[in-house]
Amino acid sequence: MAVSETSISPWLSSAEGGSVSPVARRLVAESWERALKRKLDPERLLAELELPEDDVDSYRRDHPLSLLLPVVRKLLLKDIEGSGLIVAVGDEYGRLLWVEGDHEAKRSAEDMRFVEGAGWAESRVGTSAPGTALVLDHGVQIRGEEHFNRMVQQWSCTAVPIHDPVSRTVLGFLDITGDERAVGPHTLPLLEATAAAMEAELMVAKLRATPPRSTAARGRIASATPHKATAASLATLGRDVALISDGRRIVSLSARHSELMTLLSWHPRGLSAEELAQLTYGDSGVVLTLRAEMVRLRHALESLDPRLAPLSRPYRLLNPLDTDISRVVALLDRGAHRRAVEAFTGPVLPNSTAPGIEEIRDSLSTRVRESLLADASVDVLLDYAATSGDCDRDILMAALAMLPPKSPRRAGVVARIELLDRA
Repeated sequence: MAVSETSISPWLSSAEGGSVSPVARRLVAESWERALKRKLDPERLLAELELPEDDVDSYRRDHPLSLLLPVVRKLLLKDIEGSGLIVAVGDEYGRLLWVEGDHEAKRSAEDMRFVEGAGWAESRVGTSAPGTALVLDHGVQIRGEEHFNRMVQQWSCTAVPIHDPVSRTVLGFLDITGDERAVGPHTLPLLEATAAAMEAELMVAKLRATPPRSTAARGRIASATPHKATAASLATLGRDVALISDGRRIVSLSARHSELMTLLSWHPRGLSAEELAQLTYGDSGVVLTLRAEMVRLRHALESLDPRLAPLSRPYRLLNPLDTDISRVVALLDRGAHRRAVEAFTGPVLPNSTAPGIEEIRDSLSTRVRESLLADASVDVLLDYAATSGDCDRDILMAALAMLPPKSPRRAGVVARIELLDRA
């Protein structure tokens, strides 16, 4: 079958008068457009076994999501038999690793190759909740005829991505597939809550992975490698408190310590006590308060790794931290705009009012925005507009200028611009 943009026009027209919300219709239309660009055939299902049966067990046994199956089974699978619903967990490439649930539904789903080892990435099968959730990196509900492939249109599904709790990289997805109940009003919040529980469980597992060292052992490591760079990292984007890792264990810092470590990582040459006090408290005269807080910060970090503790005169870090801020900047510098948008998971310590943090927050946001306006594709611009939280007229206008005249996405962009203008 020849596939063209006009082949989805009847569906789009009927959707306009249906019960699907305008936001959902836009999400689906954009997904269908991506499928058309890849020349996928809606009459031919390409969900192939990407992991042969002999390889599935060993692959998923080593996958980090294997640790989280007890959470899924406890929260979603306890009374699912007879419900007509299936729960699936898959990897970051869209491949199904575990498919459990109602026996009859599982057997019926085999007809569309919704089985362990099969690839359900959007690039393979077109619009579906698992694949589209991975593309957009947020929860998605896809009802019946919203599926690009007609062989899947008797099913509905809801899926959410699962993230590494420190790096926020996508580890895979969690999905419920079945009849209309799979896209009920409570299904997406249920999956989002389950995903949060899974990520919390993974964080606990990471914290337990390495037992704390004795004071003597920590001292030996510090003296043996005083100048060796650590694999330490600091995560601050979209978080009220930062997570810091020595490469083996992860701890959550207090709000004030999060600000101090973010400021020191942003100013690698160091800051005087007066400068750090000004950036933290907005008052360069509260040096005594700052010094007391720095003592508490050192004690907190020494229990993780003495090499993470800041030095003084000036206050600075012994070794640079791998921060999520620096990763975004590096991706922008390389022109990897899509990956930069994916890595830019939120503002720097969004609830902090420390003057120095507000400066870093504004600087990073401005750099992301200006880089995208200068050289990003229309898909990246629209992804950024959809996930940045604040509607940005310039971003929307730049995307509108790049969209083809007959693109189904133009109407949604124009509507958002008009809302901004009226406001």
